[in-house]
Amino acid sequence: LVTPLYALMKERALTSKVVQTDDTPVPVLDPELPHTRRGRIWTYVGDAAHPYTVYDYTPNRSRDGPDEFLKDFHGYLQADAYSGYDGIYQDAARGVTEVACMAHARRKYFEAQSSDIMRSMVMLAYIHLLYDVEREAREGGMESDQRHALRQARSLPILADMKAYLERERRQVLPKSPIGQAIGYTLSNWDALVRYCQDGDIEIDNNGAERSLRGVAVGRRNWTFFGSDNGGRTAAVLTSLIATCKRHHVDPFTYLRDVFQRIA
Repeated sequence: LVTPLYALMKERALTSKVVQTDDTPVPVLDPELPHTRRGRIWTYVGDAAHPYTVYDYTPNRSRDGPDEFLKDFHGYLQADAYSGYDGIYQDAARGVTEVACMAHARRKYFEAQSSDIMRSMVMLAYIHLLYDVEREAREGGMESDQRHALRQARSLPILADMKAYLERERRQVLPKSPIGQAIGYTLSNWDALVRYCQDGDIEIDNNGAERSLRGVAVGRRNWTFFGSDNGGRTAAVLTSLIATCKRHHVDPFTYLRDVFQRIA
């Protein structure tokens, strides 16, 4: 019963217009090694119209994991700038459009404050203005088309000023410095970073996917490691059930008790 449920959740999550994804390392026992090795848990978060959060386990971080999981997905994929997704974006037949994460860009300027406080603070202020627009849309309970119109009117001018500032300042900083790397990251991913303004259903950042991995990060301190690759796959399936229950406002304990009783 659990395996078909997992397949159904995966299918419904991948019918979303927008899917957010991220990954985190997990220690895994390997009988051939005197220590644990690194496996990977991936999260795939469906949009509001498809409230399913599905996890996948892979023995490593190669591109094969997301490439296989997303083979039937067509839409906007919001993720960090991990190069393993590039093949998915570049294959036009797959119909997957890249959306980057403004929070990732912001983090780089936050970290660069110790070496270039002036430029970092200017960029943090710009990004703060963009998030003010998102807050206004959220607090106003705006629908997709309203949020799109608000971004076109308010966010695009801020982004235009931001890009002009970055292109001017890039010539004044060392490329390998923290601020130089932050500026380089932002400009090299610019089209994907501003793509959220094209559609009101897209979020400004990938924080939904990052939040969905918080339980895994906390759990590592309790269960310490997976006993095998099969254990990692089982954990991914069961965690998918629990996370999706929460998104549907269903008590996970009550739901799983009912499922396991039916299996027995």
